Amino acid sequence: MPLKVTLKPRERFVLNGGVLVNGNRRTDLIIENQVSLLRERDILHPDEANTPVRRIYFAIMMMYLEEALESPFYQEFVDRITEFMCVVTSKEILGKCHQILDDVHEQRFYSALMTCKTLLPFEKERLENV
Repeated sequence: MPLKVTLKPRERFVLNGGVLVNGNRRTDLIIENQVSLLRERDILHPDEANTPVRRIYFAIMMMYLEEALESPFYQEFVDRITEFMCVVTSKEILGKCHQILDDVHEQRFYSALMTCKTLLPFEKERLENV
């Protein structure tokens, strides 16, 4: 089933590791095969990986772009998610962490990224209360 992506003018995205920029007009992109695609809003730069969940997200993002569990980012992911799960007591959040783990082990990196993104408000709330 093809994937339709609507890009805003001058929106950046990564396609199979290459950074592309849309032109001056809104564009529909139809992708007919399996690719690694990240829109600008889903890209996290290394200097932005400055919290536990953001470090987990960054490691998953890099595995997704490299399309490999053999990536050096896999061990980083395992270390960061293990640390995170050791301090979290919420069953809902731990359930999301288990879903992320399952998705990564099945190489469903995009799904893992989107689930990880849902942890950001939880983390933000906790960090603001410290």
